[in-house]
Amino acid sequence: MTDQPDPDGPTTHFGAREVPEAAKAGLVRGVFSRVAARYDLMNDLMSAGVHRLWKDAMMDWLAPRPGQRLLDVAGGTGDIAFRFLRRAQGATAIVCDMTEAMLAEGRRRAEAEAFGSAIDWVAGDAMALPFPDAGFDVYTISFGIRNVTRPEAALAEAYRVLRPGGRLMVLEFSRIPTDALQWAYDRYSYSVIPVMGQVVAGDRESYQYLVDSIRRFPDQETFAGMIRDAGFGQVRWRNLTFGVACLHSGWKL
Repeated sequence: MTDQPDPDGPTTHFGAREVPEAAKAGLVRGVFSRVAARYDLMNDLMSAGVHRLWKDAMMDWLAPRPGQRLLDVAGGTGDIAFRFLRRAQGATAIVCDMTEAMLAEGRRRAEAEAFGSAIDWVAGDAMALPFPDAGFDVYTISFGIRNVTRPEAALAEAYRVLRPGGRLMVLEFSRIPTDALQWAYDRYSYSVIPVMGQVVAGDRESYQYLVDSIRRFPDQETFAGMIRDAGFGQVRWRNLTFGVACLHSGWKL
């Protein structure tokens, strides 16, 4: 018999909706299972390719070193792992994602780009990672932590699996500090992105969720505080494209 979420238990947001906390992971998995085949194309279209510059900026700040071991969480299609490995000779990576369809896309891309032997692909939950303590030099999560039911639990897991001296880096959508620019970005997000999702991916609902989830995510200072609360030191953040996205960095000291 399949366990059903307790409707009287704790709730969390799923986009603009409140849902039982126990149900969110399954709902998110459904979203990314549906969009996996068009995920990379939609990222290019939604951001006019700027997401590639954001990921390159992530690598510039991260400065991967030879021989490091990376854990990229919610990294399904491999974008971050590929960039990391190109910059760090002899490095290895594990991509952990809870959606098998996203991992399948990543494996396909890895084979095409000859990264197969340097990357392992693991199905897993960011809040309960299937890895031992202190096993990684670097933990990254790109546009994924806002989809986690309890981001604070994911940050605690990031701290656990990093070695002393290891580094956390998060790339996520954030808040534009200028009201007029935020208003214009909101109009674009709500008016264009769901329609684009319908036309390109045949799935308006999933892209409506993704837009709503961006608006529910904490602002830069609040999220930096969550990283500190998880135990990380030297926590810093950098806005990208006026704050449309933000890079957060922390160290396990």
